[in-house]
Amino acid sequence: MERQIDKWAFLLLLVAVSCAFVWLLLPFFSAIFWGVILALLFMPLQRRLLKLFGGRRNIAALCNTLICIFIVIIPVTLIAGSLVQEGSVAYQRISSGQLNIGGYVEQIRQALPPFADQWLQNAGLGDLSALRERLSEGAMQGSQLIASRALSIGQNTLQFFISLGIMLYLLFFLFRDGVVLGRRIRQAIPLGPHYKYQLLNKFIAVIRATVKGNIIVAATQGTIGGLTFWALGIEASLLWGVIMAFLSLLPAIGSALIWAPVAIYYMVTGNYFESGVLFFVGIVIIGLTDNFLRPILVGKDTKLPDYVVLISTLGGLALFGINGFVIGPLIAALFVAAWDLFCQERDDVGLGEMIEVDKQRERKAGTTRSGKE
Repeated sequence: MERQIDKWAFLLLLVAVSCAFVWLLLPFFSAIFWGVILALLFMPLQRRLLKLFGGRRNIAALCNTLICIFIVIIPVTLIAGSLVQEGSVAYQRISSGQLNIGGYVEQIRQALPPFADQWLQNAGLGDLSALRERLSEGAMQGSQLIASRALSIGQNTLQFFISLGIMLYLLFFLFRDGVVLGRRIRQAIPLGPHYKYQLLNKFIAVIRATVKGNIIVAATQGTIGGLTFWALGIEASLLWGVIMAFLSLLPAIGSALIWAPVAIYYMVTGNYFESGVLFFVGIVIIGLTDNFLRPILVGKDTKLPDYVVLISTLGGLALFGINGFVIGPLIAALFVAAWDLFCQERDDVGLGEMIEVDKQRERKAGTTRSGKE
């Protein structure tokens, strides 16, 4: 009895100190989260560097951290700075009236043939003035959000560099001691070897598939879309390219939410060359990029159904912000994997019971035949 009390008291203490430790780390959740993500992504490179440097873990971890800085940190920082600058300029132009979103809607209305205008009236979409006001208001709010983010980043520069330093510091030690730490975590998880193997493999596969595959595909589509906008002389092409890259993370919707309305605007206003270029790039190049790159980078075995990815990504973004595009699909993938294991175990148990029942029937049938003989 006393040993049971000690056991439950220790488990209660274990849960309490674990919750307190997690609460302690919450202010730097994003830094720790992305440090772990980068460590998982670059761990294969760490193994190669270990072989290259003869097993010297410190040198290999330092080189891998520097590679992450030059490949990931610096480009993302430069793009984010340029994005914030373009968003601020767009906000100033919209607020001063230099960029009139409603004017574009009015041009579309004037270019429509009479039957199209009548069709919009019958469909209840004829009040384009209200639509013009909503689009102008939405553009103003979006650019204002980016501008406010720029001000917030400027005011919290110290906190940003502290989080960045924590992430890089943690990343170095995860590279150096990640294998040992992973082994200890697997030992501490209170599950059988079969469950741990399946769930951890799914966890790592989804992390790598979501970040490596989806981000590369989104970056490719955003780059193509942004360069096309720049070539056509569309203002704030970097801003639109980043938005298209972000929307490319959502299956079925994607970057067409940006390039399609622009292509339709060009077509309605008589700019058929620009419209044709945008439709060709959007449908053929951007559309097929997903079909060619995603199976290579992600793989068919780790891909969730598109509707699950869409719902889990939107839910993750709503709950966790920018981190949610990884956390949402990860939770969904672990949910599916856990229920697959449960159903597989139930099926195995059911099959075993059926086999046992068949054996008992065969024994009874054999006993009956021997009795008759």
